[in-house]
Amino acid sequence: MPSFDVVNKIDAQELDNAVNNVKKEVETRFDFRGSNTEITLDKGTKRVSIVTADEMKIRAVAEMLQAHCIKRKIDPKVLDFKDIEPTSKGAVKREVHVMEGISKEQAQKVVKQIKASKLKVQAAIQDDQVRVTGKKIDDLQEVIALLKSGDYDVPFQFVNMKS
Repeated sequence: MPSFDVVNKIDAQELDNAVNNVKKEVETRFDFRGSNTEITLDKGTKRVSIVTADEMKIRAVAEMLQAHCIKRKIDPKVLDFKDIEPTSKGAVKREVHVMEGISKEQAQKVVKQIKASKLKVQAAIQDDQVRVTGKKIDDLQEVIALLKSGDYDVPFQFVNMKS
């Protein structure tokens, strides 16, 4: 029986490349001269930490990070920017969480939308992904088109298409 999985995965190497490109751009930009700006990526927890002199610079770094993610084919919806916090040395810091996987609420919303479409397919939640199975590949392709047109908080990838 044909099936595919709906997932939200980020290529860790591309994320690392985007962060490194932001570091290089910060080093060359005139408005960042003399300010100690640090951008670090914790690959284990998938968190980006930004520390810089003031809020204007931290917003500029956030915009650069989003732009470089787009260039690297990473949807900026996966970046969850936390609040700007002051540090003890008069600088400011900001944490950016990289969301991976589909939350239970999002998965339930996806399954509900698939069932409401009245297509002859079954959707099942499996951990942080949704598996869709059906008798016809055409039905599965309609589900993919339906999910691409939907408005969700996370980007979806469609993998493991089996016929």
